Amino acid sequence: MFDIDAGMIVAQILTDQHTDDPSQVGPLLDQVDEQIDKVTADGAYDGAPTYQTIAQYGDDIAVVIPPRKTAVPGTQSRSPSQRNRHLDMINTEGRLAWQEATGYGQRALVETTMGRYKSIIGPRLRARRFEAQKTEAAVGVAVSNRMLAAGRPNSVRSQKVPA
Repeated sequence: MFDIDAGMIVAQILTDQHTDDPSQVGPLLDQVDEQIDKVTADGAYDGAPTYQTIAQYGDDIAVVIPPRKTAVPGTQSRSPSQRNRHLDMINTEGRLAWQEATGYGQRALVETTMGRYKSIIGPRLRARRFEAQKTEAAVGVAVSNRMLAAGRPNSVRSQKVPA
């Protein structure tokens, strides 16, 4: 998981090839100490189990996951769910308008961070045993976060002074 404002990786899990990503939403959220306002993920996480897991951590968490192109609205409750509202907006205004309205484009910052991780730490793990690979990945995240914290400028927007 990634904190958009801080630019830091705040949770990580290394899984084997038999574990699906949506099943790890709960364990990832368990690692986050701060209040969670928004969860953004790619379309692979679309589905009721992901929304239900996130709701266990707070009913007011905004969930931004693009519904699959073949998605149909759910019929579980009288009030429209976040997913159904996303589907309605995509169907009426289009996917690009939905991405802009929900801030889905910020997910590119996560992709950039993962690219930075792979360029600094390396594109593959070196350890052979799975437990050692988990440790290697956790150390890599800590190193990446520390390097980012040390090298990130503390920028402040200032007013332009007229000449």
